[in-house]
Amino acid sequence: MKTLTATIVLLLLSISMESESNAQDWANLAWFTEENQAVAPGQAEVVFMGDSITEGWSALFPEFFGGKPYQNRGISGQTTGQMVIRFRQDVIDLGPKVVVILAGTNDIAQNQGPTTLRAIADNIISMAELAHANGIVPVIASVLPAFDYPWRPGLEPNNKIPLLNEMLKERAKMEGFRYLDYFAAMTDGQNGLRPELTTDGVHLTREGYESMSSMVESEIRSLWGQR
Repeated sequence: MKTLTATIVLLLLSISMESESNAQDWANLAWFTEENQAVAPGQAEVVFMGDSITEGWSALFPEFFGGKPYQNRGISGQTTGQMVIRFRQDVIDLGPKVVVILAGTNDIAQNQGPTTLRAIADNIISMAELAHANGIVPVIASVLPAFDYPWRPGLEPNNKIPLLNEMLKERAKMEGFRYLDYFAAMTDGQNGLRPELTTDGVHLTREGYESMSSMVESEIRSLWGQR
């Protein structure tokens, strides 16, 4: 009994310490410290800000980033509120010409608790406004299709994501920001991802990343042509 009690106490202490650590760096401000310090001038013309979908890009389709002045600043599980907090150090301070913002699905999944579509859109637009104010061209990407979340089913992302994307599209138009519609090109017609593009209905296969890469490269080339 004493051994069991001691084990439970240690487990509770471990959980408490982990929670305290997360609370101390809720936005993961320290996550890219070394990478940011190592970025030389000209190595960050385009920064990709996002969550696990952006983070996984470098692992499953590294050729997209190889030899290009692109920096991946995706952190798995993050919500838009966390990204707003780290946006200055992980994007603005790198001095890019363009930032591609792909975020919002974890907010709908309630990774950090309940929220509203308006609050999610506000956070994304806030990042775009911060970029614009610092001479960086923001590209607001639509949230990718997801029929349901396997880790938190029943939240109806198939209905909420299209509504959020409409909000983002309208607000991007009002502010004069670029809007990149991944959703329309990747949906299965029922507001989910096409099967060949995904591993679990939310995260992408290599083919999924190839599809996104082609679209965003066209957007970047279009922006370069305007300079």
